[in-house]
Amino acid sequence: MIRRPIIIDCDPGLDDTIALFMAIASDNFDIKGVTAVAGNQTLPKISKNALQIVDFAGSNAPVVKGADRPLIKEAVTAEHVHGETGLGDIVLPDANKSFLDKKAWDFIYEEAIKCNGELEIIAIGPLTNIAITLLKYPNIKYIISRIIIMGGSCGLGNDTPAAEFNIYADPDAAKIVFESGVNLTMVGLDATHKTLLYEEEIEQISKIDNKVAKVATRIFKNGLAFSLQNGFTGAVQHDPMAMAFAIDETLMKSKKYFVGVETKGEFTRGKTVVDIYNVTGKAPNAAVGIDVDREGFVVLLKKLLEKYNE
Repeated sequence: MIRRPIIIDCDPGLDDTIALFMAIASDNFDIKGVTAVAGNQTLPKISKNALQIVDFAGSNAPVVKGADRPLIKEAVTAEHVHGETGLGDIVLPDANKSFLDKKAWDFIYEEAIKCNGELEIIAIGPLTNIAITLLKYPNIKYIISRIIIMGGSCGLGNDTPAAEFNIYADPDAAKIVFESGVNLTMVGLDATHKTLLYEEEIEQISKIDNKVAKVATRIFKNGLAFSLQNGFTGAVQHDPMAMAFAIDETLMKSKKYFVGVETKGEFTRGKTVVDIYNVTGKAPNAAVGIDVDREGFVVLLKKLLEKYNE
């Protein structure tokens, strides 16, 4: 199998951790690097997490720091979900590697050039790093194969009544990315809220005997408690669903729509405005996830976590 070159742009983050475990275990990917962006926690915290996660999972992929704040708006974090460190009660060993001494946007551009149009970016945090890359290197939009975005929603939000967290954290960056002309897939709440891990499935994962699966089990159990408090029947898997789609596109159904990003609304800032009925007449700019194969996702997740036994 030919491994596809990818960069994972992330803000780890508990569900980012699972997504990284999935990517590192997958035979589909040649991971060119992991770029960190402020989001779920501050940049010093999440970049340290990224370095530790990549090292813990046994990957040699370089880890590169990016933006420490949004382009324009004030910074927000998701401490109420991810805790003081960004990893809840998870404590990983110190990494035996150091950060690559570059900025994320320069690294992304250099890798895009090397990959001759084949590079994919899986963006599972705020889109600040990607927007800066597009602003600094406008020609990159012609040499990225696609960007898979975990963010947005056709309907309601989860950070405000209107906006999903990753888009709300930097709506100005999201607007730049959605207007860039790059091939985009939006894995938003319409898909991720259907990607649930039930208690009995988490128990099955807990029986996988390796260190990565044991950390994943703790994350899932914590996520289940949080999700149940918020009216779900299982642990919601946001970033892991985006990664699952990147690995196996049959796991998500999508439709092409025009997606705008609200940057100024008093109540709607950060909302992805999805033109489902084509009332604007604008050409679609993103494939938007609308449904998932939940059972297929669970099968893939277990398979990838079991690979750490090998």
